Amino acid sequence: MQAHDRGATRAWVLHPDIKSDRERRPSGPALEEAVSLAHALPDLEVVGSLVVPLPKAQPGQLFGTGKVEELGTLFKANEVELVLIDGPVTPVQQRNLEKEWKVKILDRTGLILEIFSDRARTREGVLQVEMAALSYQRTRLVRAWTHLERQRGGLGFVGGPGETQIEADRRAIDEALTRLRRQLAKVVKTRDLHRAARKKIPYPIVALVGYTNAGKSTLFNRLTGAEVMAKDMLFATLDPTMRAVRLPSGREVILSDTVGFISDLPTQLVAAFRATLEEVLDADLIVHVRDISHHETEEQARDVEAILTTLGVDEETPKLEAWNKIDRLGTEARTQVETLAARREEVFAVSALTGDGLDLLLDEISDRLTDPRSEETLMVPFSEGRKRAWLFEQGVVTEEEQQDDGFRLEVFWTARQRARYMAL
Repeated sequence: MQAHDRGATRAWVLHPDIKSDRERRPSGPALEEAVSLAHALPDLEVVGSLVVPLPKAQPGQLFGTGKVEELGTLFKANEVELVLIDGPVTPVQQRNLEKEWKVKILDRTGLILEIFSDRARTREGVLQVEMAALSYQRTRLVRAWTHLERQRGGLGFVGGPGETQIEADRRAIDEALTRLRRQLAKVVKTRDLHRAARKKIPYPIVALVGYTNAGKSTLFNRLTGAEVMAKDMLFATLDPTMRAVRLPSGREVILSDTVGFISDLPTQLVAAFRATLEEVLDADLIVHVRDISHHETEEQARDVEAILTTLGVDEETPKLEAWNKIDRLGTEARTQVETLAARREEVFAVSALTGDGLDLLLDEISDRLTDPRSEETLMVPFSEGRKRAWLFEQGVVTEEEQQDDGFRLEVFWTARQRARYMAL
């Protein structure tokens, strides 16, 4: 047997192409995405990948007996330690295949959880991942969940201490979930306070959304000068990052970079990451960043739209599309994309890497966020000093005159400012 680096876990990626599944995706791109997911974990060495055509999933082992033997021989020959199956695997299938192949098995949900655990940076992100992981493990009861004992690192599915096949104790999991929910409630409360404080800032919020690896973080870095992790890697960003940006027009906005979306996101994670995407619900403008060089860009765009709808993003929220990575296109394809984008007023062909096309995008963001203003005369009684102070803080007062019963103020403001004043 050939010698190899014992540091990394040798992994093989399988995409079961189940013919009876009406909603199945084209197998080539699906396998490619699954391999990219595997590459997003630092301690894995992907030694091979394969599409396995199946008429239908077998309840006991997922694959037929002949296929299980054939794959077992392949894994043994390649010294595979971990098999990643791109799709759902039941606890029974997982147990039987692990026994048969003498390897560890991780399904798509487990893999995405593992990546999320590796990437989460904020306290909230970490708690969300732990809760999602526990909910997932509760349905399986075939895993030790040693990651809770450790302060850092992955979730313990891929490796680590305490890997015995013990039955996880449901009550212990439930107690851990209750404790996590309490901690999360505190964190969310703190975040709501931050958000309330931010609402007092008269800056509009621009949220960058898009399929994972579409280039949102690269765009965010270019526009803000921030060094947010921007690698050509799925799920590089998990916690929303916010920065103030001054647009060429002089207008200041808050730019928010969000976690990448992905098709078939495991249900536990949609719930867990709802809070991470709450910034999008507050946004005044959404910029949908698309990797226009990707052969499945249309499908990815539909997935993103579907998730925005699921999140409950208001139909009224204005949206722009940034067709990113035009630097990766050949001359002819690039010209075609730029021509198509030019015909639609909400679409911009850009390269976050080279900066091409960003001036036009920023001008449009400015225009969309510059609300029409109107003049109005207000009477503010002496007893309502807070309202008067708020108007001056907002910089909307053009003239003031003190009268017997209060102040007469001339204001020049937007409909949004008017509504906020009325709500005071």
